[in-house]
Amino acid sequence: MLYFAKWKIAGVLAVCLLGIVLTSPNFLPRDVAHSIPDWLPHQQINLGLDLQGGSHLLLEVDVDTVIRDRFESLEDAVRLELRQKPRIGYRGIGVKGDAVTLTIRNPDEVDAAARRLRALAVPVNANPLLGIVGGTPDIEVLVGGGGQLTVGLTEEALRQRVDSAVRQSIEIVRRRIDETGVNEPSIQRQGGERILIQLPGVDDPDRVKRLLGETAKMTFHLVDMTADPSSGRVPPGSRLLPSDDPDDPIQTYVVRKRVEVSGENLVDAQPTYEQGRPVVSFRFDAVGAKRFADTTSQNVNRPFAIVLDDKVVSAPRINEPILQGAGIISGNFTPQSANDLALLLRAGALPAPLEILEERTVGPDLGADSIQAGKVASGIGFVLVIIFMVIAYGLFGLAANAALITNMFLIFGTLSLLQATLTLPGIAGIVLTIGMAVDANVLIFERIREEIRAGKSPFNAVEAGYKRAFTTIVDANVTTGIAAIILFAFGSGPVKGFAVTLGIGILSSMFTATVLTRLLVSLWLRRTRPTALAL
Repeated sequence: MLYFAKWKIAGVLAVCLLGIVLTSPNFLPRDVAHSIPDWLPHQQINLGLDLQGGSHLLLEVDVDTVIRDRFESLEDAVRLELRQKPRIGYRGIGVKGDAVTLTIRNPDEVDAAARRLRALAVPVNANPLLGIVGGTPDIEVLVGGGGQLTVGLTEEALRQRVDSAVRQSIEIVRRRIDETGVNEPSIQRQGGERILIQLPGVDDPDRVKRLLGETAKMTFHLVDMTADPSSGRVPPGSRLLPSDDPDDPIQTYVVRKRVEVSGENLVDAQPTYEQGRPVVSFRFDAVGAKRFADTTSQNVNRPFAIVLDDKVVSAPRINEPILQGAGIISGNFTPQSANDLALLLRAGALPAPLEILEERTVGPDLGADSIQAGKVASGIGFVLVIIFMVIAYGLFGLAANAALITNMFLIFGTLSLLQATLTLPGIAGIVLTIGMAVDANVLIFERIREEIRAGKSPFNAVEAGYKRAFTTIVDANVTTGIAAIILFAFGSGPVKGFAVTLGIGILSSMFTATVLTRLLVSLWLRRTRPTALAL
């Protein structure tokens, strides 16, 4: 067991050297490390919000808007269904409370209308991919007196709608933040309708808040040429929207409610310049390009409104069919606002507005104090462990200390390679690892002492000590590793940071304690061949 082939020795030294090389960029200034060629190790450990400062935001999804939009779309679906042949006459359609209400003109057609509207229902929990074809209908139709029908959403449909909106909001928020280049943001769902965001190192939190506060829901509508915006009267099927450009001579537009093309069909949006002015170019997917081409072909010489968050950005006239599926959004843009709008359109529209409930800014000075405190704590623990091992085990303690130093390089090198985020709880995990790293060596050395007292030779005592202590070491580290996995799986950000450093420390300390120290002790024994061990 004390014999090491040359390839094993080379492998152990290569692993140790790799840890040192991967850790070395952390000793350089960040700008210098970023200038290192990509083919060389250049990654540094990402510091969490509590170490380098940044922004902490707690957002809430406006679920009332989600539900209101669903009822408006349900109203449109009811209107279109009843207009299908054979047409059923109705009056007084509108959203009242938590339902769409209407009155059928002919009492004899009430049952037929109810059957047709019930056919609009979609199973809430249906998932063909999982083989689930049934489920609770998402709408319910109630028949009242006087030919009145009430079309509402079921409780399960409302819950699913809200849950889907929150999950979609988290994904859109993640895309928008990733577009800004923030390293290692933490984005988590908190409760039913809230999103917790931590942005380490953000030096412009106001811009991030602006990006997150924009819904960025873009739609294309035809302008209703039959209506006069100044009269304040809006025909059925149209709505009155303000202009987003203060220099626009037309400050209000009457646009058709029907969405000709949705921003969901966008595949790209980029800031650019047209005649020296910042604009945003956009491009549709195949479905959006076809709808855009059909609409522009059928409505030449009509204004076509580009609506962003219920404001008309521009309403250019369609001079000719646009068949390429691409276009330009012009307006009162600055280079920064054009870039931000393109970013928002690329990331996608939020299903509902987000409200900032809580905002905290952690200054870099507090992070620097935390790092300094962590360094002091780690340094004190490191020095005390080294002194104890030398006093207690002599030369064997020096081997354990060499393994401990190598263990630290392996931990920091792995954190750099994985680009993991180091937080204050993560530093606590490293401090704990310092004590755990020599625990295995203590077990081994005490076992060697017992073998020496039993009268065995130095070689036999060392070999028996490593062999018999190995099972105990594995059991202890496996149970701790299971705890680290559970903490990572079920814990939040700080707890996960502790679990990551603890898990990496367990793996590296197992290697250094059972392999590296055994190699060092073996080389020393073969070189000196002592007749007795002073242990």
